[in-house]
Formats: sequence, structure tokens, C-alpha cells
Amino acid sequence: MNQTASPRDPSSPPQLHKPRLVIVGGGVAGLALATRLGDQLGRTGQAAITLVDKSFAHVWKPMLHCFAAGTAQNENDRIPFLPQASRHHFEFWPGEITAIDRENRALTLAPVRAADGSEVLGERMVHYDIVVLAIGSRANDFGTPGILEHCLFIDNFVEANSFNEKFRMALLRAFADHEPLNIAIVGGGATGTQLAAELHKALELAALYSFGQTPPTLNVTLLEAGTRILPAFPEEVSAAATKELEALGVTVRMNAMVTGADATGYTLRDGGRVDAELRVWAAGVRAPAVTERFGALKLTRSGQVEVHPSLQSIDDDRFFAMGDCSFIVGNPVAPTAQAARQQAHHLARHLPARLLAGTPVPDWTFRNKGAIVALSDYNGWGTFSGGTVFGGGWFRGLSARVGHLALYRQHQFEIYGPWRGLLSMITDGLDRFIRPAVRLD
Repeated sequence: MNQTASPRDPSSPPQLHKPRLVIVGGGVAGLALATRLGDQLGRTGQAAITLVDKSFAHVWKPMLHCFAAGTAQNENDRIPFLPQASRHHFEFWPGEITAIDRENRALTLAPVRAADGSEVLGERMVHYDIVVLAIGSRANDFGTPGILEHCLFIDNFVEANSFNEKFRMALLRAFADHEPLNIAIVGGGATGTQLAAELHKALELAALYSFGQTPPTLNVTLLEAGTRILPAFPEEVSAAATKELEALGVTVRMNAMVTGADATGYTLRDGGRVDAELRVWAAGVRAPAVTERFGALKLTRSGQVEVHPSLQSIDDDRFFAMGDCSFIVGNPVAPTAQAARQQAHHLARHLPARLLAGTPVPDWTFRNKGAIVALSDYNGWGTFSGGTVFGGGWFRGLSARVGHLALYRQHQFEIYGPWRGLLSMITDGLDRFIRPAVRLD
């Protein structure tokens, strides 16, 4: 990195400089944009491209439920930011935004601390000409009592690993004590539904290494406040997925509004209760709390930055927001990886002219290419943009599951490039012959 780690004075006189683009958030959209613009503008020295993220590695968010269950080897699926930045001519700075000085065009980054709390990097300032916010989203607890204190989330790599650690310890205890393991998941969207199936797959795989002992009973309860799970999919997919989960032994409860959580379970609005050793909250969508530090940028009630169809903030045309943290006023789009990826491609095409010549960025238009949901190796379904459903049936959703894997490989090829992407596929295939099929340590 050629950028100094010491804070710079934002009030110092302006100096001649190459245009500075800062991308906040290294998720699907942020890392794709940094990689493309680094190759286009950073390599030629036309602009300085900087990526900021509070972690040191990228993971594909649609795979977080696999990391949480331990059925994916995250050592292979992580993409560290520093080598990616070096190969693609952009800078990376770890840290979380604590303040924005829009008058002097400076972002303040919080100190970076080691696990023992010691300070590794002090507070720093990063100056900008254009900022792109791509910080994603997290589950929305809606202010429900006890959720933050007593529930687990899997909104990022750290949280998914934390859940996996607790899941493995609870599973070990259940094996030793010959007692059932009770897990309750709130939220019948793609994350909660896929996690419920993936946990059963993890138990099946772990049982292969149990020295002949009978595996414990896994009781997973999926709680959905609405009338059906997977509400973004057609009703026939919701019904088929419910039937598949119930065949696995998952208890699926619709119209189950959670009103509170404690150390042993959930309370429901109808007066009922669901006890569980592990409690997961995967309901709702809201932007990370960091958006509240963005000065006077207008936000929705869920913390998303309000933007024009050009993806520019309605308050400051130097700020763009894409992906789950943005809300297009007048024409909102569902927060999906598909939309975020399309927005990243749109800005990759048009931001160079905005940076170098001040050319306005045209409006972005969403092109719906359908959606896919895969219940581990058990089944899967997809929909085309016209609503046609594929998957399921005699082939147990093979086409949908292959499609889900193809989306992940597409993402790898986009970030790595064709040759490293191909090598990554080969490495993953070889790794299956070496490592256990489920995380055991």
C-alpha cells in the first residue's frame, strides 16, 4: 500500500491530485467494483481507487448459511482483500467509518484493534472525490426484546463462524449425552430456510465420524411471521420447500410472530413458547447501523440510503449507494445479490467518466433474471423472470442446485479472472478428497 497510515489533516489547503474514489464495503458489489475500476483506472494511474472494509477478507454472502453449518470449507472460499488489491491496482484499508466530513471530503476510520484489545492502527482519514457505499445489510430485530442479547446472527463471516463454533460444541454435547439438540430459527426467507436444511446435512455428515454411535436427534424449528416461507418465490415453491423441510424433520410454523427472546427460547404473540439451545435470528432486512454516521444523508426507517435511479444520494451527488444499503426513491428493488451485482456493473461502466470528466451517471434499470433457492443436497428450485419454476421433481432439484453453484462460480471468475477462477474450481474439487465433508475442528 502506498498510502500513509497516519491521519491526514482534512483542513489543509487543497492540492493537485488524481481523482479519488473510495468504496466502502467489500461484499459482492463493492469488491467487484473495486476490482474492475482498479484494472481500468488504478492500473493506468488515472484515479486512486480505495476499498474500505472492517474485515480483511470477502466471502460470498449467499454461502454464509453453509459456513454457519460447517458444510463449506471457508479457508478456500474467502478472498483476502490485500492480495486482491495488489493484483488489481487498488488500495485496501481495514476499518469502520466513524464520521464523514462532507465539506472537506474526508472519511474517518475507527482504530483497528487486535483480539486482546490493543490498538494496531490508530484513527485515520481517507479523502475522497466520490464515495460508493456498498455495506450490505443485516437482519432486522425490529426492536424485539431480548433478540440482541440472546440470539445468534449469520449476517457476515465472523457471525457465521461464531454460530458454527457454538453448533459444533452443542452437537458434541448432544452426542456425548445422547440428548436431542434443539435449534430455533426466526425468518422463513432464503437464509433461514436454507440454514434449516444445511444443519441437517451437517449432522448427516458428522455422523459418518461418530465411531458408530447413534447420532442425536436434531430438532430444528423454523418460525415465520407471514403466511408462508420463501415469500419472494411463487406459492408452489413455498409449498414444495415446506414439504421438503418437514420430510427432513424440520418443524415449520407460519403466522408465528416472535415477541421476545431469553436465554432458553422465544415467546410468541399467541402466548406460546419455543425452547431452543441455539436461537438464530434471520428475519427482516436493514442497513448496518454505520449508516447513521453518514451526516445528513437521508435514510429510510431501516437505515438504507435514499438514492436517485442513478444510485446517487438525494442529498449529495458525490455519494453513491448500491446493493442492500440503498433505497431507490420511487422505484425500490428487492435487496438481492443479483441487483447488487448489476448495480456494480452499471457504476463500473459510468463512474470513470464521472470521475475524470464530470459526466452525469445515467439511471440504472434492474433486469430480473430470476432467482434460485437450494435446500442443501436435498432439493432446490428456481424461477425465471416470467415466473416459470424449474427444479424439484424426480431429479431432486438438481438443475436448481447446479444453477446455485454456477452463480457462485460466476462470482469467483469475476473476482479472480478466468485462470485463477479455473484453478479455484480445481482446488475445491481436490480438497473434497482431503478434508472431511463437514467442519469438525
